[in-house]
Amino acid sequence: MGYKVLNERDAKWQPRKGLEGPFFYPNGSVLYYDPKAGQYWDPTTDFYVSHEDVGLLKQGLFDIVSR
Repeated sequence: MGYKVLNERDAKWQPRKGLEGPFFYPNGSVLYYDPKAGQYWDPTTDFYVSHEDVGLLKQGLFDIVSR
């Protein structure tokens, strides 16, 4: 079995109180999950990300892993 390193982790992305993550995606996005809101939060824009956009990010990750 092999593996692939997707991106180097930047030291600025640390765990945050009350949030799960950080979660790193192949396109360079970094998201945290807010369990109280039930949504993913983008710290670079300070907005929640729609469920559709998170689904696309996850699908991109699954596509890379399945190759």
